[in-house]
Amino acid sequence: MPVFQYKAADVSGDVFQGEMEAANHDAVIQRLREAGHIPIRAEEVAPSRRGRWLPGVALPRRRAGRADVAAFTYELATLLRAGFPLERALATLAGISERAPFRDVLEELLAEVRAGSRLSTALGANPRLFPHFYRDMVEAGEANGTLDASLGRLTELVGRSRALCDEVLSAVLYPLVLAAAGVASLVIILALVMPEVAAMFAESGQPLPWLTKMVVATGELVLAYAWAIALAGLLLYAVWRWHYGVPPLRARRDAFLLRLPLAGSVIVRLEAARFLRTLSMLIGNGVPLTEAVPSARERVSNEVVAGRIQSVVEGVRRGEGLARPLAEARVFPPLAGHLLQVAEESGNLESMLAQLANIYEDEVQSTLQRLTAVLEPAVVFGLALIFGATILSIVLAVLGIDATVS
Repeated sequence: MPVFQYKAADVSGDVFQGEMEAANHDAVIQRLREAGHIPIRAEEVAPSRRGRWLPGVALPRRRAGRADVAAFTYELATLLRAGFPLERALATLAGISERAPFRDVLEELLAEVRAGSRLSTALGANPRLFPHFYRDMVEAGEANGTLDASLGRLTELVGRSRALCDEVLSAVLYPLVLAAAGVASLVIILALVMPEVAAMFAESGQPLPWLTKMVVATGELVLAYAWAIALAGLLLYAVWRWHYGVPPLRARRDAFLLRLPLAGSVIVRLEAARFLRTLSMLIGNGVPLTEAVPSARERVSNEVVAGRIQSVVEGVRRGEGLARPLAEARVFPPLAGHLLQVAEESGNLESMLAQLANIYEDEVQSTLQRLTAVLEPAVVFGLALIFGATILSIVLAVLGIDATVS
């Protein structure tokens, strides 16, 4: 049975932690509630984390990131629902935080709130961690007196986004890992095995078949210029990362990605689901449409898609509504414009935005399945051809020597 590490608060507000064996995460939460405690966090402990491998060796300190924000949002919403005042909830989370970089962020938030600032204002000091849409949701919750509900919606939004991104990563990661393992194995064969085989065949004094010569020459080239190949790989990675800091180049790269078969469709629908889901929650939380659309635009990572949504922002500010500017921008499939026009006429915009987000999330999942079904056989077939040619070159050389001897 898996082991879960949990943190909870008792009725007096004191926080404690421990470990518990349970069938799943929900069972841990249920048992803590039955004991009269307020669950804050429950995470399954991986076997490798149940003991420290290198006592006294500290891991490098990493920056606070999205995972920290997701956990903070969920935990703060839980404490506020349990009746904790905001200041006490922030102090509790700062006290139990295990990650030093994010603990510093929490302590800054706590200091700002104690000085009289609103939480939404204090979050503005860290725009990288808390973007505009996040602060808008919090600000609306503060204005409506429903901060815990707003944080709950943010938890759902962040959770859905991470789950969708994980599906995309999982669909792409397996073929990449398979290809990388195949290339690494091929490099080892060419650089270490083939020179020995070539030397053995050279002793016979017989000419090698052209395929064997080509494979041996490739192995010698890999062995002689391994440093250059590694340097070229690092250089390509550095150039790819550099594109993120140069808007024109990033826009060209994003435009290229949108033109890729299947992958471009996944990107468009992924961005559509992210934008529409965020917009739905902002509107449902009481944020005006003129402010909600620019905030939701920040959730779009593709520069080309974000640029087209900017025209939607301008149209909304001119009072044209949402459906018409979105249809004219041609940023998402036509279905979005038609359904949103009906929703605006019926006054059911929030619900329709959520339904559209569900539709595009389902389409992303189905497209990913098709993409995976194409990539995996293609990678396996390509590796099989390369390894088959390598083995065939050795077999041809052996057969040539046997024919000469006989």
